[in-house]
Amino acid sequence: MADYTIWHNPKCSTSRFVLQALQEAGVDVEVRDYLAQPPSTSELRDALDRLAIAPRALLRRRNTPHDDLGLDDPALSDDALITAMAKHPALIERPVVFGPKDARLCRPKETVFDLLAG
Repeated sequence: MADYTIWHNPKCSTSRFVLQALQEAGVDVEVRDYLAQPPSTSELRDALDRLAIAPRALLRRRNTPHDDLGLDDPALSDDALITAMAKHPALIERPVVFGPKDARLCRPKETVFDLLAG
C-alpha cells in the first residue's frame, strides 16, 4: 500500500506539478484518476473529514456543471453537495493528496511541500 494517494487529473497542470513533486520526493504514491474512478459518497465524506473542510470548500466551479446544477444555493445540504460530487466528479477540486498523517487540497500547488514536510 502506498504512503500517499493523489486524486489526480492528468490534464491539469497543478495536478501534474503536485504528482511530480511527490515523485521527486521519492515517496510511494498511488495515482487515482478521480474522473475515471470517482470516489463514492463514503470516500468523499472520509476525505472531507481528513481534510477538515466542508463540502463547499471542495467544490470546483470552472469547467463543471456547478452552475447548471444550482450548487450555489445556500439551502443545499452537505449531503446534497457530496452526492453531486460523487455523481459528477469534475465538481471535485484537485488535486487532493492523502498522506500518512493528514491530507491536503493542494491549491495552491505548493501546499504539497507542507504535506511532505509533515
